[in-house]
Amino acid sequence: MRDKPPAEPPSSEVTPEKTYLRRRELLKNAGLFAGTAVAVAGGLHLLGRKQTRPMERFVPDAGLVEQPVAQAMGPFDTDEPRTPYEDVTTYNNFYEFGFDKNDPARFAHTLKPKPWSVVIDGEVHKPRTVDVEQLTSWFSLEERVYRMRCVEAWSMVIPWLGFPLAALLQRVEPTSHAKYVAFTTLLDPEQMPGQRRALLDWPYTEGLRLDEAMNPLTLLATGLYGRQLPNQNGAPLRLVAPWKYGFKGIKSIVRISLTREEPMTTWRLSAPREYGFYANVNPSVPHPRWSQASERRIGDFERRPTLPFNGYAEQVAHLYTGMDLRRFY
Repeated sequence: MRDKPPAEPPSSEVTPEKTYLRRRELLKNAGLFAGTAVAVAGGLHLLGRKQTRPMERFVPDAGLVEQPVAQAMGPFDTDEPRTPYEDVTTYNNFYEFGFDKNDPARFAHTLKPKPWSVVIDGEVHKPRTVDVEQLTSWFSLEERVYRMRCVEAWSMVIPWLGFPLAALLQRVEPTSHAKYVAFTTLLDPEQMPGQRRALLDWPYTEGLRLDEAMNPLTLLATGLYGRQLPNQNGAPLRLVAPWKYGFKGIKSIVRISLTREEPMTTWRLSAPREYGFYANVNPSVPHPRWSQASERRIGDFERRPTLPFNGYAEQVAHLYTGMDLRRFY
């Protein structure tokens, strides 16, 4: 799927990537932030909070976040070079706005991410409908620098802003019957003109097993590169599960439902022989039409080997003990 703001900031206002990275390094070297720890309680893995330092309170209309953001490198961050902001926001899949990689950047200005509410329901003790601004105010935003591997065999490294999905699920208190988490994208052809075409069964839906959703890697992102999430990247709220192929990262979420049964997902419905529910990055399992053994990092000329679970095996491989990973394409 694909994702740009109503009017992308001019290049003169975008902080150069080298300057951004240099600032992070200076902050880290100055010891302004404490490290993080991983806490495990009752089988539920939760990230230890990064110590935060409030950033300048930028005006939201300028595209920058208001909440304090943790900037120290966390235990799951990668130190690989970041994909430049302009590439992240102009090369992606978001079929609600067109089929070409630059269509979301060209056409997503029709999306209106404010006001925006999210329904949280299903197998929870405290279902609710909440405005996304209130939702994000419940949590301190964290920066997570993750690899992103598209099923099409290209990849990026993106500094996301967001909060652990586990923190939200804990707040609504899943029932003992909850086994899965289903996500739904906005359905509105006026705002998402690509939905007028019958390419997929709209609205876009995705899902995770509950323990995957509770894994500390799993993020609900509200921004990237220190800015609010651009429309073309899934504003105002999207899922990030970095050990899975990118199509699992559902964008512009309006509903999060906890279910007893495995939810049907859009790509499984559209092409069940090509896109499975788990969609874990697995270089040894080819797509029916191409190899997944290597990838092209956007901005690079040469291909590189793809890592099992996109390099996050240490954090997530235990979730699939005893399961035949060859079946989880």
